[in-house]
Amino acid sequence: MSFKSIDLRCPVLFLSIAVSTFACRAAEHGGAPPRATEVTVEVAKVVRTTLRAWVDAYGTVTPAPAGDGLPAGAALLSAPAAGVVTSVPVREGQHVEAGTVIVKLNDRMALAEVEDARQALQFAERQMQRQLSIEKIGAVSRKAIEEATRQLATARAQMKSAQGKLARVQLVSPLDGVVSRIVAQPGNSVDVNSIVAEIIDPRRVLATIKVAVDEAVALEVGQAAEVAVDGTGFASGARVSFVSPRVDPLLGTVLLRVSLPPGSPLRAGRFVHVRIAIAEHAGALCVPRAALYTGRDGTSSLSVVEDGLARRRRVEVGLKEGELVEVRGADLREGAVVVTAGSYALPDKTKVRVLETESHEVGRR
Repeated sequence: MSFKSIDLRCPVLFLSIAVSTFACRAAEHGGAPPRATEVTVEVAKVVRTTLRAWVDAYGTVTPAPAGDGLPAGAALLSAPAAGVVTSVPVREGQHVEAGTVIVKLNDRMALAEVEDARQALQFAERQMQRQLSIEKIGAVSRKAIEEATRQLATARAQMKSAQGKLARVQLVSPLDGVVSRIVAQPGNSVDVNSIVAEIIDPRRVLATIKVAVDEAVALEVGQAAEVAVDGTGFASGARVSFVSPRVDPLLGTVLLRVSLPPGSPLRAGRFVHVRIAIAEHAGALCVPRAALYTGRDGTSSLSVVEDGLARRRRVEVGLKEGELVEVRGADLREGAVVVTAGSYALPDKTKVRVLETESHEVGRR
């Protein structure tokens, strides 16, 4: 045997001696295997609750459009003719009824014309009554009756014309509401169609929002909605009242109107966050999002703690809302304890030590 061949076999000989030594020591200690690894985890319980799928959007509170026999929720008063503002009988913030005069233009000539027409109409009506009374006793000709009828019709037409002219200089509110702003003041000259005042009915406002066309496919009139302002909690009771059949070609969005919850204090112009329920699953088994592990193949699983071991269970995922996820699995039940913190790629049947927390219950946020 050469020196070179002995040198090549030394490593093998040394390894054999090391293995033998380890075996002897293991035998001396009874051959006990190394202690299993214990992983510290946080857990939560599987709960049964109702989950909803939502479409979220943002918009503003706007006056409602006219419909269902009701006037619009707001009206802009404009001058039907050029003139000078002579008086503003109301103030901003004042509640007014339909027909209340809001702004007067120079109405002296119009009032005089209405008065003349009123007197002419009264005279024509008295003449007509007189001719009809005489006709009963046969003391009047048919021609006189026809003449009285013609004069009455003319007087009525003149009265209607005079009232129309007066309406052009006395601008009245077409609805019950609040004077939100007055643009023209006494002494101001206004041009035809100039805006002089605005009236808003605070009871007839709604949220106007725009939703991406892909999400709008699932929306329809009557769906339940919730409204929030400035990060506050959502108020329920709202409903979708209108879904536009048109798509904005520039933004790729669809216009929606959502009725506000009854008694809502929101005012026109307020920015709001609206969410619309497009699906609802009652009595769904739910776990926190942190309890789920989704592999590269798209399958989802979670770890159920039983007898101190984390047992891997494959599940199907349903609706997601807040921190909760709906899960379905043959071996899953309400009240089961699942791993949350520490569940990522946790091997099946891993020994775990549960980290105590204030509560294992979970809920929506």
